[in-house]
Amino acid sequence: MAKTPPDRFDRQEELVPRDRLLRESVTVIGAGAIGRQVALQLAALGVPKLQLIDFDSVELTNITSQGYLTTDVGRPKVQATGDMCQQIEHLLDVEEIRDRFRPSQEIGSSVFCCVDSISTRATIWRSVQRRCAFWADGRMLGEALRVLAAAAEQGREHYATTLFPQAEVQAGRCTSRSTIYAASLAAALMVHQFTRYLRGLPLDIDATFNLLAGEYVVVSAP
Repeated sequence: MAKTPPDRFDRQEELVPRDRLLRESVTVIGAGAIGRQVALQLAALGVPKLQLIDFDSVELTNITSQGYLTTDVGRPKVQATGDMCQQIEHLLDVEEIRDRFRPSQEIGSSVFCCVDSISTRATIWRSVQRRCAFWADGRMLGEALRVLAAAAEQGREHYATTLFPQAEVQAGRCTSRSTIYAASLAAALMVHQFTRYLRGLPLDIDATFNLLAGEYVVVSAP
């Protein structure tokens, strides 16, 4: 009797509804520390269409802090990340945009914002908030993480309150103090909110995780 060929989705079937997942197109804006990890996790999860937007190229320090390969140094980040995603899933439709985000760009139904300034986040949010069904924003400074999510009527008003002036942000940028383990955790929390959205569950609209202090604080959607 012939054996049924293995299905790579089997172990996540009860947690990630395949029918919803396979209807998704996803945009990741920023392929740095958090964005690269988000893209790799989404490729493994099984999203069918992935759009990557980033203007930057891989530098030597990105090997340690962002998980790029030594052979990626000098390559566009979207190209290096897109190639790795297609190694995970060769049928994945990847669109690589080597540019800054522009309001005229078409986007997916779900958007992951992985940039390193509040002003840039605010600009992107103003452009896409009415064009995407799900939104996740990952922020990191050293070992302090913050993940915000919004979908339909969940989290949108709250998210707008987090876009305070750039001058009020804690000194430092995520690129100045960054580790691969913190970036991977932030990415995992963002992807988890995406799977909650796919399952129709309430989102954690604002979660902060201080690794050094061992503190995890969550604001859930009402």
